[in-house]
Amino acid sequence: MAHKIKGLRWWMIGLLTLGTVMNYLARSSLSVAAPTVMQDLHITTAQYGWITGAFLVMYPIGGPLTGYLMDRVGLRFGFLLCGVLWSIVCMAHGLANGWVGLFVLRGMLGLVEASFIPAGMRAAAFWFPAHERGIAAGVFNIGTSVGAIAAPPLIAWSILRYNWQTAFVIAGALGLVWAVLWLVLYRHPSEHKALSQEEAAYIAGDERVVPVPDGDRPRLSRIFKQRNFWGIALPRFFADPVWGTLVFWMPLYLHQARGFDLKAIAMTAWLPFVAADVGCMMGGTISMFLNRRFNIAILNGKRIVFTIGAVIMISMVGVGYVKDPGMAIFLLCLGGFAHQTLSVTVISMSADLFPKQEVATVTGFAALAAGIGNLLFTLTMGALVATIGYTPFFVALGFGDLIGVVLIWSLVRPTVTRALAPVGKPVNA
Repeated sequence: MAHKIKGLRWWMIGLLTLGTVMNYLARSSLSVAAPTVMQDLHITTAQYGWITGAFLVMYPIGGPLTGYLMDRVGLRFGFLLCGVLWSIVCMAHGLANGWVGLFVLRGMLGLVEASFIPAGMRAAAFWFPAHERGIAAGVFNIGTSVGAIAAPPLIAWSILRYNWQTAFVIAGALGLVWAVLWLVLYRHPSEHKALSQEEAAYIAGDERVVPVPDGDRPRLSRIFKQRNFWGIALPRFFADPVWGTLVFWMPLYLHQARGFDLKAIAMTAWLPFVAADVGCMMGGTISMFLNRRFNIAILNGKRIVFTIGAVIMISMVGVGYVKDPGMAIFLLCLGGFAHQTLSVTVISMSADLFPKQEVATVTGFAALAAGIGNLLFTLTMGALVATIGYTPFFVALGFGDLIGVVLIWSLVRPTVTRALAPVGKPVNA
């Protein structure tokens, strides 16, 4: 008889979170190395905009493709394939000898790295009861911040100790180590021998899920006709440029506008991602609290949390106006906190509104909308930041999520009836 592991669902989401860390470590490497790479390869700011834009062109395409892949072949092999590919592509960055090579590689990276959010939500849908999925989404999204936090010191150390080419090889190699762990340790709940009957019953709860007419096969025409899809996709269109700015542009902003050198960037550029880590856990925690304390439905609680995050996001407007670099860092931290609070909240709604067999596909197509918003914003920054500066872009980031508030309250409607057990109390346990 196989040994049963208590709280196995948290170990599984932790394993996926580690993959997210590797994902974002590879993704963030270029932004940290950008001042060195741009100088060494004679890359202009406009060309850097196209390089980051290549990632953001392929990232939206990769979201629905990888999401559909995992809904069809399963999370274990689908996410493994993506993890191996993004690690190899990251290592290949060290072979680039000009901006065109980086342009191609960033596009390839975006295609496969888009997999982590559909993967995380599919895992949350199958491994967690409905009232815990917001927290589960926050946990795996913490990996984005941890990866972004780890990138500045690791990449800066690698550059100073070796060179920028080696920095990409190290980041990619760490991803391959995680891929081996994923292959060995992850299984679907129905196949995992360490899952106890009590925890399986708790995960299932007594929710009544609308079945998919075509069995396990997601049907895109049905998804696109639902207002709930647009109610979670369009807010992400307006929200995600904040995260793209923090990941791709913040180190360059600190260098160009604030005069930070590589060591100063390594010491400060990770701080907004620490704040983002806290934000990751706020959405699910607050919505659960509202459910327990005031009997507010989980979905409405998430909409309230999104609204609170959007109001806090207004503080980003001040980044370009304050004179003190320390205050600018603080406002960037506040923006990172607010963004992850509302972003994780809306991402987790896919598991509340759609059947489990469609969650990765729906999440992937919502990521397509988010990626398009990111792409348009970063291309605009690349084209105009040299002439108008960064301040107008921080103003736009500060107010964009208020549009998302209107959309999420006007479009999203509950479509699946669930009779949940009291929060925190296992069913039949």
